[in-house]
Amino acid sequence: MARIRVLVVDDHRIFAESLAAALAAEPDVDVAAAGSGPAALRALERAAAEARPYDVILVDAELGVLAHGGAPVLPVPRQEEAALVDGISLVAGVRAARPGVRSVVLAEKDDPRCAARALQAGASGWVAKDCSLQRLLTVIRGVLRDETHLPPALLTGVLRELTTARKHRTESEQLVESLTPREREVLRCMVAGLGRKAVAERLFLSPHTVRTHMQNVLGKLGVHSTLAAVALARRAGVGPAEPVTVRLAGDVVERGSQLA
Repeated sequence: MARIRVLVVDDHRIFAESLAAALAAEPDVDVAAAGSGPAALRALERAAAEARPYDVILVDAELGVLAHGGAPVLPVPRQEEAALVDGISLVAGVRAARPGVRSVVLAEKDDPRCAARALQAGASGWVAKDCSLQRLLTVIRGVLRDETHLPPALLTGVLRELTTARKHRTESEQLVESLTPREREVLRCMVAGLGRKAVAERLFLSPHTVRTHMQNVLGKLGVHSTLAAVALARRAGVGPAEPVTVRLAGDVVERGSQLA
């Protein structure tokens, strides 16, 4: 019998352990639990290194959200406190690094916007935390057949959110296309988080010229701040400028990777 390896990722200890125990009772399921995003990533790495990769991860939609008093419900090591990963980011990271692993988001309530974000990040399913074990197993086995599972009540809302996101992306793409090649270079540097001085050094321009280009970029994109320009660029699929690698006396130095 082919066994399914499942990783439960939830920072609520009682829920995570109870769900893992219930799944472990199934004859074809091997299951483990992780209490944070970093812990889940380490578990995935160990499993891959041992040639026993996980097939499915079940991710809490509110993973990493701080509980009462500003502390995680499930304590994590001090060194991980600054690296708490939210559920959607974890799904996106796993999708990029381990495309063979299917992600299913577990949610306490139906939220079309969050569900749409989860699907865009690479999730294959969205399941209510209070669903039956049989329903969850059906979803787990379904996503392994490349099926996408959503509650029927969410379908209309999710489709609306995805359509709206696509419309915004199309509008953003048209605005970015209005930029000159040099202005697009400047925009990519802005997406990379470079300040005016760093952009000037990278593109061999004067700070005054860079300032003019940045003002033109904001004007053509119809925004009033660098943050808004970066958000629009991201929606249009504009990635950050690649760091510049400079070799000095045999050493490799990366430039253009920090704010100036």
